[in-house]
Amino acid sequence: MTVFERIKTTAKNRGWSLQEVAQRAGIGINTIYGWKKGTPAANKLQAVADKLDVSVDYLLGNTDNPSTDTQHDTKPNDLSEDVPFAFEGREIPAEQMELIRQMLANFKGDGDK
Repeated sequence: MTVFERIKTTAKNRGWSLQEVAQRAGIGINTIYGWKKGTPAANKLQAVADKLDVSVDYLLGNTDNPSTDTQHDTKPNDLSEDVPFAFEGREIPAEQMELIRQMLANFKGDGDK
């Protein structure tokens, strides 16, 4: 889903037109329509996200969670846990993760010589 489509869907769910979203965000009435083909300016996209009460990451498609809650678990990911990891946007397959775990286990303590 594109930025434009996410904005349109979110606005519709709130009972707003795209023109109304633009007016509430303080941007040009047809600005959002321009985002069908163009890239939005960060400050304008942030203004729209604020009015729709969603995160910019949601509008950009970086997450499917529209929440603006910035509270994150501060616990670092541990490669010994079964959590998905990605490289270049693709999840690392389990067999490759096992190789990475083994390499890191062999590397651990290398600086303690």
